[in-house]
Amino acid sequence: MGFPDRIERVVEIARTPVEVWAALTTAEGLGAWFGHEASIALRPGGTARMSWDDGHSVEMRVERVEKPTVFGFTWPVFGMPSDDPRRTYVEFTLEEVAAGTRLTVVETGFSQLPDDAYGKGYDAHTKGWASELGELVDHLAPA
Repeated sequence: MGFPDRIERVVEIARTPVEVWAALTTAEGLGAWFGHEASIALRPGGTARMSWDDGHSVEMRVERVEKPTVFGFTWPVFGMPSDDPRRTYVEFTLEEVAAGTRLTVVETGFSQLPDDAYGKGYDAHTKGWASELGELVDHLAPA
């Protein structure tokens, strides 16, 4: 039996899809909930970078932009060497609902990892999405 290859989380946010889109796809938005500082070239093939106060940073490649419903990027797997070429794919799908926006986040690509790295990477990303999406919801909570 193979390892799970997919992490999926769904949250409802009491904001419009356009407001949630801005939080996901702008440097200001990403820096407010996901990292402490961010940059992004919002186009397929564009690069994005986030950094945190502890000195950690991550580079991403924008893969899909369908404003304001789908945003996708690839990025490194936590715990893998910095020069490892393997990446996972993260896709945000925004759907307007009565309460605001239903945001679905799916990350795939973990099955390509070697056995000794899979658990660390998969667990870190699973916990990370739970934490980060909570921060997104808090960031976008109505005042």
